[in-house]
Amino acid sequence: MRLFETQKNDCAFIGMVHLGALPGTPDSHLTMREIIDGAMRDAEQLSLGGCDALLVENMADLPYLNGHVGPEIVSSMAIVVDRIVSHFDLPVGIQVLAGANQEAMGIASCCGARFIRAEAFAYAHIADEGMMNASAAEVLRLRKRLGSSVKVWADVQKKHSCHAITSDARLEDLAHGFAFCGADALIVTGVSTGCEAHIEDVAKVRPAGLPVIIGSGITAQNAARFGAQADGLIVGTSIKVDANWRLPVDRARVVAIAQALASQEARHAQ
Repeated sequence: MRLFETQKNDCAFIGMVHLGALPGTPDSHLTMREIIDGAMRDAEQLSLGGCDALLVENMADLPYLNGHVGPEIVSSMAIVVDRIVSHFDLPVGIQVLAGANQEAMGIASCCGARFIRAEAFAYAHIADEGMMNASAAEVLRLRKRLGSSVKVWADVQKKHSCHAITSDARLEDLAHGFAFCGADALIVTGVSTGCEAHIEDVAKVRPAGLPVIIGSGITAQNAARFGAQADGLIVGTSIKVDANWRLPVDRARVVAIAQALASQEARHAQ
């Protein structure tokens, strides 16, 4: 199930563009020009390294707000996303942390992005930010009002969260619930940033009938294994200098993952 018509292999390689801390956030110290320049440099390295798509995220805005962000974050991210969409011939997505899914849908729809990554789309969970409730009804109504075709990629049992509230539901049942609520793709993750997902979880969510994407822990060493099972891989930490998400993208690390996916594809074709 191909996510993009232009992707090189059956499994899409989505590279993360982590923005510098945005205006008004605790770690903010960069000008907007510096934030834009950093994002454009990372996007260029991801594009040249072989990514099929880009995903822009305000990862440095720690600690995150819960469910909504202010106009300074929306406007800042809209500027950056517009520049990236205009400059690179790749599909672009956006995630606005934490769980600011309506804001993400608004930015994506207005700036020409193709998809959003949405935590807290269906059901509820406890995250670092506190209680996070489902947002599907509001997000999809906003998409309808905007006449938008932006896809919603929804995290099922999202990382950095506790899921005791839904512990009486199996992962496969949750996946069906996300599909019922209107998600366009499902994201499976490990327990935290940089941690591998459980490969068997891909099989558990498959029966929901939606594309399945791995959202954490992908490296050059495991990309082929996960790529053989998933429709897409979102990669952020391992493609940075020294595998540190706060540092710039290292093109050689991007190339290594792209080559691993291409090799897996070639083996499959034999």
